[in-house]
Amino acid sequence: MKLSEIFNQNKLSISFEVFPPKTDTAFDSVKTATEEIAKLRPSFMSVTYGAGGGTSKYTLDIARNIKEQYGVPTLAHLTCVSSTRETVLERIGDMKAAGIENVMALRGDLTPELEASDRSGWYYKHAVDLIRDIKESGADFCIGGACYPEIHPESANQREDIKYLKEKVDAGCSFLTTQMFFDNNLLYNFLYKIREAGITVPIIPGIMPITNGNQVERAIKLSGSFMPQRFKSLVDKFGTSPAAMKQAGIAYATDQIIDLYANGITNVHVYSMNKPDVAAKIQENLSDIIG
Repeated sequence: MKLSEIFNQNKLSISFEVFPPKTDTAFDSVKTATEEIAKLRPSFMSVTYGAGGGTSKYTLDIARNIKEQYGVPTLAHLTCVSSTRETVLERIGDMKAAGIENVMALRGDLTPELEASDRSGWYYKHAVDLIRDIKESGADFCIGGACYPEIHPESANQREDIKYLKEKVDAGCSFLTTQMFFDNNLLYNFLYKIREAGITVPIIPGIMPITNGNQVERAIKLSGSFMPQRFKSLVDKFGTSPAAMKQAGIAYATDQIIDLYANGITNVHVYSMNKPDVAAKIQENLSDIIG
């Protein structure tokens, strides 16, 4: 099923993101974790793509297994950073052959090695280049893209960021999923600005449950997200107790999701980090809300 069909249903739903293993030896444990999340019957599951494309094979394997064994629609990530056009077209062909109908088109994170490399010869410099190639390939995918409610770390300002976002939508994105954020007002302000700029595709908020105090620094580094005082206080109080921090982090994420639903958002994507227990608890907290 294409995700555009889910978004058009205008009913409350929740989806989860998982990541593939980095090595063969970790494959079975990751596969088991993703299957436990699939058993929750989310509206869909997305499967990420390793930095530099290092886990591309596993992305497809996990996505195919979720779709075929559990009937859960899947969204396979595809990145293009440092890749050749031939390699990307081959991966598009593999996804098509596996019956994948939804693709998240991303430039991809720059590893320290890629940061230091000469990028002048790269065929793909931005996600919009990948989106255009997916459309031109003839593969009938529902294409998603990423957006930042605050600002992309490499953009000069939000106006420039939204301009490039519009280019991605015009190139063929059917929906956009946000980077994590911890203050819903940032999203509401962002939605107002992009609608004003003519971006009308569905925006799927991405919520990251922080269940470990050590995750905070990494979350800030990855997203540059603003941390509201309410969230900082939560981490200060419970961050040294794993059990308390887990419970508090799930409660905070749940509260964010309920507020989003209450303010007209119908689809929320949870960065579940391959943690079936976290995904299950959040879904349980919303059982009578999403039905």
